[in-house]
Amino acid sequence: MTRRLLLGYLAVTVVVLLALELPLAFFYSQREEDRFTAAAEGDAVVLASYYEDVLDGGAPIDPSQAERFAERTGARVVVTDSNGISVLDTAAAVDRDFSTRPEVAQALRGERASGIRHSTTLNTDLLYVAVPIASGGSVHGMLRLTLDAHEVAERVHRFWLSLAAVAAVVLGAVGVIGWAVARSVTRPLRELQASARRFADGDLSVEPIPADSPEEIVALADAMGVMATRLDELLSAQRAFVGDASHQLRSPLTALRLRLENLAAELGESGQGAEVEAAIDETRRLSDLVSDLLKLARADQPPPAERTDVGVIATDRIDTWSAMADGADVALRLDRPDGAVWASAVPGSVEQILDNLLDNALAVSPAGGEVTVTLERAEGRVRLTVADRGPGLDDEHKVRALERFWRGGQATPGTGLGLPIALGLAEASGGGLSLADRPGGGLLVEVYLPRINQSVTLTGQAASRTK
Repeated sequence: MTRRLLLGYLAVTVVVLLALELPLAFFYSQREEDRFTAAAEGDAVVLASYYEDVLDGGAPIDPSQAERFAERTGARVVVTDSNGISVLDTAAAVDRDFSTRPEVAQALRGERASGIRHSTTLNTDLLYVAVPIASGGSVHGMLRLTLDAHEVAERVHRFWLSLAAVAAVVLGAVGVIGWAVARSVTRPLRELQASARRFADGDLSVEPIPADSPEEIVALADAMGVMATRLDELLSAQRAFVGDASHQLRSPLTALRLRLENLAAELGESGQGAEVEAAIDETRRLSDLVSDLLKLARADQPPPAERTDVGVIATDRIDTWSAMADGADVALRLDRPDGAVWASAVPGSVEQILDNLLDNALAVSPAGGEVTVTLERAEGRVRLTVADRGPGLDDEHKVRALERFWRGGQATPGTGLGLPIALGLAEASGGGLSLADRPGGGLLVEVYLPRINQSVTLTGQAASRTK
């Protein structure tokens, strides 16, 4: 919008400058030519009057006046008799026939002739003026002046260049002023754009509208503010409902499972507890779903990210899951660099991400397989990968695996919320999550988190302790 407004200002300015300067340039050019021609005609008339009596009386022609004029002005003076034969020429020999020249023929008819033509011999523009030499109504000859017109052309060119310079200065001034005006005009729109981006990023807070904004922008901003407020209320209510419902369902589900387990113990003695065991399994799955829903609700409204040592957390989670890996006959290995690996992450997010990824990896890994957790420091980020030797996923299933409640088939254990929760926590920390094929077969889950420079952080901590 700013560029379009600026281009509009410049286009209008160019049109105005062309409308003003082009007529002025042509007028000045024509005026200079007319003034130069009029001056030359005046000189020609004066010289013609000097040679009038000479040609009328047949006396010898004195070339001194013409030669002094030619020396002073650089002009060429030619005087002919009534037949067009030259009797005086300051640049060539006399007795040449000029009667075939249009301006000479016109002057011998008693009419003045003037104009500017290009001389290919001299490679310049020449002004010619031919006036008749007459007395008593009879034409006795003619006088022609030819002058180099380059001075007039140079003055015209300098004037045109000055007009071009003025136009450039005006365009530059209009560009600077127009840019400032366009920026001030589009400032409310930029603020609305910034608000829309904040809304898209999940920040639905409404900021005050500048008092000097146009009425239309104020109305649009009010409408966007009302929309953001209502969306914030709806999303907050939805998150609160999911969190409260999940939290409230955990207690009755736990009590129901305990009662079913007691009932199974009583019926087990008579061999009639198979159905109760199935009910207990369904209750356990429902409890897992409620727990995952609670985690998902918390992932949708995370606290601010903090400085986290991902290396310590990864080591701790590997130790925690080692027992389950041993029970499933799956080797669990951690490959991490030495020293602390600092990243920016939501508190508790790295633990939940690793728990979900390790749970999925161990569930699909065959006996005798291997799950590898790799931690790397990349440029500007920390890369955490979990690779298994399971069946893997095709490209379509990789996309669907990040959707909520997708389990890849009814027989697949879990609630289908593990990867969506990990993705939400990674994005809330400023990172991301992607799925890829592991070389040699299996699935590779990559998690990226913003990296914090350890040396800078430690220096800041040392400075804080010094204070």
